[in-house]
Amino acid sequence: MTQQRVTVFGGSGFIGRYVVERLADQGAVVTVAVRDVEAAKFLRPLGQVGQVTPVKVNVRETNAGARAVDGADAVINLVGILYKTGRQRFDTLHAQVPAAIGRVCADKGVARVVHVSAIGAQTTAWSEYLRSKAAGEEGLRENYPGATILRPSVVFGPEDGFFNLLGALARVMPVMPVYGGGVTRFQPVYVGDVAAAIVSALGDPSTAGKTYELGGPAVYTYAELMKLVLEYTGRKRLLVPVPFFVGEIQAAFLGMMPKPLLTRDQMLSLRGDNVVNDGALTLADLGVQPTALEAIVPTYLRRHRKGGRLGRTSAA
Repeated sequence: MTQQRVTVFGGSGFIGRYVVERLADQGAVVTVAVRDVEAAKFLRPLGQVGQVTPVKVNVRETNAGARAVDGADAVINLVGILYKTGRQRFDTLHAQVPAAIGRVCADKGVARVVHVSAIGAQTTAWSEYLRSKAAGEEGLRENYPGATILRPSVVFGPEDGFFNLLGALARVMPVMPVYGGGVTRFQPVYVGDVAAAIVSALGDPSTAGKTYELGGPAVYTYAELMKLVLEYTGRKRLLVPVPFFVGEIQAAFLGMMPKPLLTRDQMLSLRGDNVVNDGALTLADLGVQPTALEAIVPTYLRRHRKGGRLGRTSAA
């Protein structure tokens, strides 16, 4: 991949920083298309001088990505949000933006496009988040049929918003709600493995037009993940089953917060399993060995122990 020119949309986010670092390590010249260039300056030291360049792009503007794509050999789209706020809407960022990127890449003759979606992306999904992800896949493929699509399960890593949120809640809540009885299944995947899969797909033309589902080596129920969080944070909390409909009422109020702890749409997502489907192409097909959750998550959930990282591990 030496001196390949790659444009990464949404490259300053959780997954993006790992992708940019891998690309830089392999010698690529990386343009990172972001809303806030100042906030993305931390990416520059991931490469040599001039190798990683954040550029300001408003993806909501028509053909806004054209400037960032000029001269690119490959494009990666990581643009996404977990909840809606103001002008940040699912239909815009998850559906319209991928279609627009596909159109621009086709017009510019970009050789490779890799798009990150989500496991469970279906037009008939319970949640708007997943329906918008499905619409984005369709729009992208209509305009750029050779795009490679990657669908990760819940992604974990030091900066994640899933395990860190549960860990933070365990610090302050004497009782932890387990929605829907905690039977929803997840297959958490390490952010470093997702980044490796993206770069692998980018460098392998045989992945063009294919869809891969990315999951870790083990499947857990929501209740099992909650118990692991309590174990890793050294907390003893009562886990109380809460019906989905009650959770949706709670989420309707929590979703009004500026940075909501939980939204109704996220509650709807919990009604369906989040695991790799039988027969799907996976990390293994991209040459990536999945990393066990148990090897990574305890290392950063220590911050949520009583007394912080150096706190005792006995239940509190």
